Amino acid sequence: MRRLILASASPRRRELLTQAGFTFEVRPADVNEDIHREEDPTSYVVRLAKNKAREAYEQVREPSAIVLGADTTVTLDGHVLLKPEDGSDAIRMLRMLSGRTHRVITGVAITTASGTDVAAEVTGVQFRRLLEKEIVDYVASGEPMDKAGAYGIQGYAARWIPRIEGCYFNVVGLPIALACSMLERHLHES
Repeated sequence: MRRLILASASPRRRELLTQAGFTFEVRPADVNEDIHREEDPTSYVVRLAKNKAREAYEQVREPSAIVLGADTTVTLDGHVLLKPEDGSDAIRMLRMLSGRTHRVITGVAITTASGTDVAAEVTGVQFRRLLEKEIVDYVASGEPMDKAGAYGIQGYAARWIPRIEGCYFNVVGLPIALACSMLERHLHES
């Protein structure tokens, strides 16, 4: 029996993987999340997903283990919008996103004894124009503080998103169809 490990503390990733029918354990990986100079957003999230999966695999060092690592970011005009540092940073990000379409990119990595597979999913997300009061009230709620780009599509901010192009679950934090297809390949190996 293969042992599936999620290298993430994200409650959203745990919920999605459970919803997809997987039984797994959680081993959050602590990796440096600084962006390297000249690193594009896709390379950045794929690198972090790979580093998280590899670190969690090293913690268990079990040949039957399969480790899933993921990292999500929001990009607009070449800027990577990580989790906000504070309320002012969240307000800045939401002002940037207001009335615009941005991209959400998730890197996914699967590490096993035979190596690491990586992939990325990109989803376009359109925001309607936000009123300043909406932004301030949303930030005051605390909801945006632990989310890349300072919002969660599955929460209050859903009211601002008239359209997405691509995988909804990617915006939540784990492109479940991509992750499942990657996992299935490894779960059926002997």
